[in-house]
Amino acid sequence: MLSIILEQLDAVRDANDRAEFAGLASRARVLERETNALELEIEDACLHAFASGLEQEELNFALMVFRSLANLERVGDYAFSVARDLETFAPRARSATLQDVLPIIRLLSEMVERLAYAFAERDVVAARQVMRLDFEQVDSLYEQMQRASLTRLVERPEDTEVALTAGRISRNLERLGDHLVNVAERVETLVLGKLPRAQLS
Repeated sequence: MLSIILEQLDAVRDANDRAEFAGLASRARVLERETNALELEIEDACLHAFASGLEQEELNFALMVFRSLANLERVGDYAFSVARDLETFAPRARSATLQDVLPIIRLLSEMVERLAYAFAERDVVAARQVMRLDFEQVDSLYEQMQRASLTRLVERPEDTEVALTAGRISRNLERLGDHLVNVAERVETLVLGKLPRAQLS
């Protein structure tokens, strides 16, 4: 699922590089459907695994995967919403607005890559890097985009629809990051147990 999500984010970056957003939403929709189908497949596999009787370590991992499915499905939904809005919004947007979006997209792509590694290797350092990127950079860029949207509303009332769309895009990207953090926290808990993080640093 993470590889499909990364592909969704890469599609947005590629569309911007080519300055061609036509077809972005349809591509993202195909990928979102793949994510949804894979979610059901993994959910079914987890339920079968629970019924088969697992050793504690395997059970903990299966539970972590199962509980993360909803987060990853929501990530796919947010990525699709951003792609759809960008396709609609790009022809009327000033380049500065799109440039506000792209740093967050790049950071989220990095978070997905590190989360995939943390997930596969049960790597706490990588999981904490995901959290740090969100707390230190994504949240800051989100606030920056929100301020820019409000400024646009005040200074250019004729751009109200553009400003509101930009605000929605930034919220969806921020929420996407939050869901990635939720999964990273589960990886950390799986590996380290429930000891407070302060005792483990």
